[in-house]
Amino acid sequence: MVKVGLFLSNQQPPDRDPLRALHEQLEMVAFVRDHGWDSVFTGHHYLLEEVRKLQPLPFLARLCADTGDMEVGLCVLLLALQNPVDVAENLASLDVISGGRLVFGAALGYREQEYAAFNIPRGQRVERFERNLDIVTRLLEGEEVSADLPWCRLDGARLVNRPVRRPRPPIWIGANSDRAVARAGRMGDTWIINPHARRDTVRQQVRVFAAARAERGADRRPAELPALKEVFCAETREQAWERCLPYLGEKYRTYLSWGQDTAMPDRDSLDKPVEQLVDQRFVIGSPDDCLEELERWRDDVGVTHFILRTEWSGLPHELARESLELINERVIPALRAGGPAE
Repeated sequence: MVKVGLFLSNQQPPDRDPLRALHEQLEMVAFVRDHGWDSVFTGHHYLLEEVRKLQPLPFLARLCADTGDMEVGLCVLLLALQNPVDVAENLASLDVISGGRLVFGAALGYREQEYAAFNIPRGQRVERFERNLDIVTRLLEGEEVSADLPWCRLDGARLVNRPVRRPRPPIWIGANSDRAVARAGRMGDTWIINPHARRDTVRQQVRVFAAARAERGADRRPAELPALKEVFCAETREQAWERCLPYLGEKYRTYLSWGQDTAMPDRDSLDKPVEQLVDQRFVIGSPDDCLEELERWRDDVGVTHFILRTEWSGLPHELARESLELINERVIPALRAGGPAE
């Protein structure tokens, strides 16, 4: 059966009351928990000038108290900016706090400001990501790890504080370009499909991902294929667009200013009006519209775990909550009733 999760950006206007915003995020978590959703995820950035955002590890630790049996996850941690020992220790701790429900998502990232803040040259990014991922994976699995890197030196190091989930939490890798998708196939348990790629682009990249998995001797199809999707639902298509367009449009104008477009495949681009971006990307409209589009991703692409984001910075909480309720009542049951095509 298809899984469904909630993505909490928790990105707020800088002048927004952070305590009120946190309360609203917790309210959404309680709603999906009480209605049988499968997961809750959040993301990671540093030094956002346009929005206020909590850092993911303390935020997820707080969410664990309210998530019941749902999985909790990072979608995604900017791993090349981290020390792998610190990451492994924090993930193991968070997995214990969650009762063994953690999913570890990691990605390379693309914002120049973040890499400059950690003094990491562009040419070192991929190596740092791959080396860090290898060390984190081996530490979480209980191996004895040695490394001699400029940013990490280990001599037979081993984690005593192991995660509850064995051999370790699942590792999902976020990727935009074909090269990064192939890296996800080589190094991760699965690939997290980003929310802004077109469906026809992703169909091609699924083949890239499957081929990379086959090269390492894994099944071409992973146990789960998750996708983060921008979703907004209202009683009519016109009402949905009227409510979400200003906030979703601003979100993607901000992505462009951050350099997100440079991480996309050459055949795809975000540099266009949001009204044109929606095609094969976003899920916006009536309950029937939203179901039809999500079913395409389920059946044509093979997505098995949808992680839905229905709120963006500045969007009134009441509108996000109404969208969430409609999705829960009139979209999710029908979506779960089907399954990805074999």
